[in-house]
Amino acid sequence: MEQGTMELFADGEKYIKGRHLVTVFRNDSNLYTVLRIRVTETNDDYPEKEAVVTGYFPQIQDQEVYTFYGQFKDHPKFGRQFHAKHAQKEVPQTKQGVITYLSSDLFKGIGKKTAETIVETLGERAIAKIIENPSLLDEVPRLPKEKAQSLYDTLMEHQGLEQVMVALNQYGFGPQLSMKIYQAYQDQAIEIIQKNPYKLVEDVEGIGFGRADELGAQVGLSGQHPDRIKAGILFTVEQQCLQEGHCYLEAELLLKQVKELLEKGGKERIDFECIADQLIALEQEKKVIGEDQRVFLPSLYYSEKGLVKNIERLLAQTEYEDQFPESEFLLALGELEERTGVQYAPSQKEGIQKALMSPMMILTGGPGTGKTTVIKGIVELFAELHGCSLDVNAYKKEEPFPIKLAAPTGRAAKRMSESTGLPAVTIHRLLGFSQESMESDEGKEVEGKLLIIDEMSMVDTWLAHQLFKALPDNIQVVVVGDEDQLPSVGPGQVLKDLLAAETIPTVRLTDIYRQEEGSSIIDLAHSMKSGRLPANLTAQQKDRSFLPCKVHQIPEVVEKVVQNAIKKGFTAKDIQVLAPMYKGPAGIDRLNEILQEILNPNPDGTRKQLAFGDVQYRIGDKVLQLVNQPEQNVFNGDIGEVVSIFYAKENTEKQDMLIVSYEGNEVTYTRQDLNQVTHAFCCSIHKSQGSEFPIVILPVVKSYYRMLRRNLLYTAITRSKQFLILCGEEDAFRLGVERKDDLTRKTSLAEKLKQQLALNNETKEATAIETEESLTTEEMLSSIDPMIGMENITPYDFLD
Repeated sequence: MEQGTMELFADGEKYIKGRHLVTVFRNDSNLYTVLRIRVTETNDDYPEKEAVVTGYFPQIQDQEVYTFYGQFKDHPKFGRQFHAKHAQKEVPQTKQGVITYLSSDLFKGIGKKTAETIVETLGERAIAKIIENPSLLDEVPRLPKEKAQSLYDTLMEHQGLEQVMVALNQYGFGPQLSMKIYQAYQDQAIEIIQKNPYKLVEDVEGIGFGRADELGAQVGLSGQHPDRIKAGILFTVEQQCLQEGHCYLEAELLLKQVKELLEKGGKERIDFECIADQLIALEQEKKVIGEDQRVFLPSLYYSEKGLVKNIERLLAQTEYEDQFPESEFLLALGELEERTGVQYAPSQKEGIQKALMSPMMILTGGPGTGKTTVIKGIVELFAELHGCSLDVNAYKKEEPFPIKLAAPTGRAAKRMSESTGLPAVTIHRLLGFSQESMESDEGKEVEGKLLIIDEMSMVDTWLAHQLFKALPDNIQVVVVGDEDQLPSVGPGQVLKDLLAAETIPTVRLTDIYRQEEGSSIIDLAHSMKSGRLPANLTAQQKDRSFLPCKVHQIPEVVEKVVQNAIKKGFTAKDIQVLAPMYKGPAGIDRLNEILQEILNPNPDGTRKQLAFGDVQYRIGDKVLQLVNQPEQNVFNGDIGEVVSIFYAKENTEKQDMLIVSYEGNEVTYTRQDLNQVTHAFCCSIHKSQGSEFPIVILPVVKSYYRMLRRNLLYTAITRSKQFLILCGEEDAFRLGVERKDDLTRKTSLAEKLKQQLALNNETKEATAIETEESLTTEEMLSSIDPMIGMENITPYDFLD
């Protein structure tokens, strides 16, 4: 190792040097590696001849010597390991060593004579010189350009990342972020950071404006530098859209927010004119889009426009309006009622008929209003009137099943399938999304004649655009959802906007049918929709209870309620605790600890469990998926059960494994994947959307103040099918119900739909008038007497 490299490291930093023996594990996506080395040197107290090293490394060459920098840590299961921040491959220092290295099999086309020529020309420091300045290879006699390029690329592959990692460490980046930066910029990483560190905000997930601003100050990009202002603008727009759910920001508000960000910490004042100039520059670079004093991220702008275009395309279909005489529909409906024993209410009949007679229709309503009943009716009548079978097995591979059912989550799709008896899938699966296709915005075309999409309130603008873009012209679409539930986690409020546009045929179900069965939960939900609570909120009901308690009492109360439910024969799958926040004595994390010990205990420590941080996973645990993994057919919000645990010593992969079953779909997690899941005995209200549970336990206390909103609480209580147990402070519950969501999402979907369809109507009317005038003129011409005005005139009057 060169002396100059050694000087980069802080005094007293621990290192261990040794020859690579075996790679125990490697994740090629993020380069996390576990390997074993034979120790030759260390400045730490480590007497063993071999050591296990973990970290994020480039491809480690077998039997090569490396120096790793970091520290030893004691793992509770695997013993002492060296956690490396970065690694450096030992580079030959002698003339002969460099010649031998360059003429090895590593460098294709470079023989011993060529290697000798390189060293004679560039000296013993040839390797370092080439990495710093590849143009020096032009000075080597008789070295073809293609060989020179191949030599440099190989050196960068095996040495460049190591040097980049070392340099990034000096800028304060840890190994994971360093690896992300390198993957984004490769060997240009340091050059980009030194020239414009603000690019990191755009290109590298996990680096915000504050971190980039610190680097900017180090390299002299401060104050009103254009790159700094551009980064501030992009960061603000992205934060507001991705965290608050907006699709755009008003330009005036954006300028104020960016100015506040740039001047934070008492830094020099920034002129509005400078911010406006860079906003214009960003628009010219197509990194933002401006429209009507609004600033959009391009992906959201084109998603809204694309969604409007495809809805317009679907609504333009006219063949469905008169495809069945009303008498035929009513006859088929009557036969269906007689066959199933279901008597449809007028609004439900309207929903079924409008769905079958429209290219696109929205069905909306609160809990207990019969949305599921209408969906079943639509499916049955569609099959009856079109003469198609509802037996999926009756169709050949080349003949797709004509009815498609989809929902945003696996649990919502399963509920849909159970209620209709037909297969239902997630929207992601319907579109055939993989991780690559999600990133490239390319899904497959949907095949079918009827598509019903449930839980539409959970669908964000981007996913809605991808879905409608994939629909063929000859498909009927029914959108189903509850507009009073929480909006999507991602940007937009698609269902709400589609309803607000008032351009799509819509049926609102308002009559409550489950209430007739004595459901006080449904009664409570519909009272909450209007911003009021029933007088009997705290009174004991047969399906609902309110247990008053303070925040510090919540864990004990939840524990007793769950224990009582278990005694009555309910299982962990039946019971779902919901909370709006993760931290605190009544937070999700604390409640999960308590619930695991009740619902899946390990009192004597003999059961298999796998530690990950402070969490112990056991077979039988209920867990929640946190990120989309299309290749595994598991998505953010899916709830599964741990069915197996394998320790590293028990499998050929030599690593710990957690197997989770999501309704029969088993997914394997290795240790580095465990940040993708969490316990789900208690989960957030957002994550519970699309699901129903026999028992819902909902703590509500004033310490949740920031999260207490009507639509949040409404979503929580409507997850309950049989029993709802509220616990906490009545005042907090009333406060939440009275507070409507004070954050109105900024979207232009409804406005664009209205404008586009109004324009289409104007065009149709103008065409109709023009056609009518044209037809009238022809009729007039055909009825005009050719001799009109020719009285007393003869042909002789025209002769000379």
